[in-house]
Amino acid sequence: MPLRHKSAQKRARQTVKRTDSNKRVKALIKGSTKRVVAAKDKTAGIEELKKTVAILDRAAVKGVIHKNKAANAKSKLAKRINKLA
Repeated sequence: MPLRHKSAQKRARQTVKRTDSNKRVKALIKGSTKRVVAAKDKTAGIEELKKTVAILDRAAVKGVIHKNKAANAKSKLAKRINKLA
């Protein structure tokens, strides 16, 4: 069904742009999280954790993910890093 109203056409364009942007950010989060999990020693893990926390916070502020989801992810990753010797 074609979009006949100007407002509906605009919303469709905006949705495509937002979806692409959100996918990019979520992929960045996933990759960064994997690097933290893959860290073998604590110092490297802490460095990666700092970068990941910044990415998660930015995503939460922009509304890509919920702020509680970002907090839960940060907590989970921090626990994992603290377990490393």
